[in-house]
Amino acid sequence: MKGVLAAAAFSLLFSLLGTPLFIKFLVRRGYGQFVRDDGPTTHHTKRGTPTMGGAVILASTLGAYAVAHVVTLTPVTASGVLVLFLMAGLGLVGFLDDFIKISKQRSLGLRSREKLFGQTLVGVIFAVLVLQFPNEQYRTPASPFISFVRDTNLNLAFAGTLVGMILFVIWANLMIAGTSNGVNLTDGLDGLATGVSTMVFGAYVLISLWTFNQNCQINPGIKCYEVRDSHDLALVAAAGMGACFGFLWWNATPAKIFMGDTGSLALGGALAGLAITTRTQLLIVILGGLFVLETLSVMAQVISFKTTSKRVLRMAPLHHHFEMVGWHEVTVVVRFWIIAGLFVAFGLGIFYAEWVVGTQ
Repeated sequence: MKGVLAAAAFSLLFSLLGTPLFIKFLVRRGYGQFVRDDGPTTHHTKRGTPTMGGAVILASTLGAYAVAHVVTLTPVTASGVLVLFLMAGLGLVGFLDDFIKISKQRSLGLRSREKLFGQTLVGVIFAVLVLQFPNEQYRTPASPFISFVRDTNLNLAFAGTLVGMILFVIWANLMIAGTSNGVNLTDGLDGLATGVSTMVFGAYVLISLWTFNQNCQINPGIKCYEVRDSHDLALVAAAGMGACFGFLWWNATPAKIFMGDTGSLALGGALAGLAITTRTQLLIVILGGLFVLETLSVMAQVISFKTTSKRVLRMAPLHHHFEMVGWHEVTVVVRFWIIAGLFVAFGLGIFYAEWVVGTQ
């Protein structure tokens, strides 16, 4: 528990103090956000606001993870390192996208094909490695079973190890792409994606600590969890939560800095990695329900326009629709935070209820 608290505290401190320094650096370099002309007119005043703030979130998370292990004198684990690899790898793809945008002062960074290639490359490496590195009990950081609140009976390796690996790589990449792009689409209002990500990271702190206390190695039983390195995953989630908290101080309305794709892709990758390694793959759909709503709103808008030439929303993603109907930005953000909190509470309730009912 000391490591989890240390990770949260140090990441909060690093992010809270490091963000204003990074803002000054970006301002001196003239690295400001390019705002699209076809977006809400109220956003035009945000042009020039420093972006790529996700670099602070990423650095704070990685730094706090390392410091926490030094403080507790414990070794890092394969699960924790792989989740951070996924977070850093996608953050690098987002950084390249952001840098091209600000250096060329345009809304287009990496081409869609280039961005997808980068995300897929990182995702494939993660998916392959996360099924390696068995420990003394022959557990790997992830398993080929589809999971909800724990592994189900749906085994992707039903036709052999090779087929299982291929199907798992595809499945993991669908999760990673969906989560990272969901956070990316939500990152359109000051503090919105940061606040929601903080809540979901907090949920994974609780889930990881619970699976650690009810781990089959410690408390064997019918409903024990086969999750490997649970305590270290709680540490990773706590570091991400603290980093988002600190960044939110500067990212809240009116934002002094934006996270950019550097942050949104990194955060989405970290959440997908936690879902895969904690064996809660499908539960992330509920915990990150607001990200799902934002993604579905874009899909509905595109499908409706292409099939009927009509729009179901005034503007997508969903948060822009409510801006266009007259809601103030702060009102949208706070109400969406409330919705996100309800999703997180519901997801945690399902997770705990399964254990309670299953033990009776």
